[in-house]
Amino acid sequence: MRRFFRPVPLAVAGCVAALSVGACAYNEALGRNQLLIVDDAALSQQADAAWAETLRTQPVSRDAALNARVRRVGDRIVQAAGLTGRGWEYAVFVSDKPNAFVLPSGKIGVTTSLLSLVRNDDQLAAVLGHEVGHVVAQHAAERYSSTALTAIGIQAAQGVAGDYGQAVGALGGFGAQLGVLLPFSRRDELEADRLGVDYMVRAGFRASESVALWRLMAAQRQSSTPEFASTHPSDGTRIAELEAYIRERGYA
Repeated sequence: MRRFFRPVPLAVAGCVAALSVGACAYNEALGRNQLLIVDDAALSQQADAAWAETLRTQPVSRDAALNARVRRVGDRIVQAAGLTGRGWEYAVFVSDKPNAFVLPSGKIGVTTSLLSLVRNDDQLAAVLGHEVGHVVAQHAAERYSSTALTAIGIQAAQGVAGDYGQAVGALGGFGAQLGVLLPFSRRDELEADRLGVDYMVRAGFRASESVALWRLMAAQRQSSTPEFASTHPSDGTRIAELEAYIRERGYA
């Protein structure tokens, strides 16, 4: 028997499109519209729970000098970004991997390995500026929104595909991952880089050290994922984009 199932996914697609249009918001810091069905405030409870769990399960450095350094540089960056109204918390985690992360509720984690890698406070400011840039850009809320709407579309396609539903789900998820979610993440990283440079300059740090930082990161990296399948831009792309932005802005 012939199945007439095409109107269903079209209807669902229309609903998703309507949600997308209704959730568009202009981000002045980025100079573009964003798809947001949630905001940072809506994610704060989850973020705080994740922070508490990380503090509970991961080794935290009690080195007073390291923690004071992160807070000193971080507070200058936060002030430059105009986010002093949030109760920012910092933590130094003991790890042999140079890394840092931010949560939208105003939490920043930095590893001891990263602090050993950076050669001066300017490079640390580049890291923290980048992390604060993600918050100003509402990247967490944007990525959550994109992921949620993608999941709605895939679930709808599976529901009307009959026996082929599992294959549609697998292919749809893979296609969405490479075609939608990962490129957005690479874009987010480059946007956070640019905002981070703005904040570090406003805070009195040297913009050129952001490029020096990524050259250090590239030199110590043992392996790399092809850029097309990575959530981060390649080191070469990142360095080139930073150099171009610093020239464009006239930062010394």
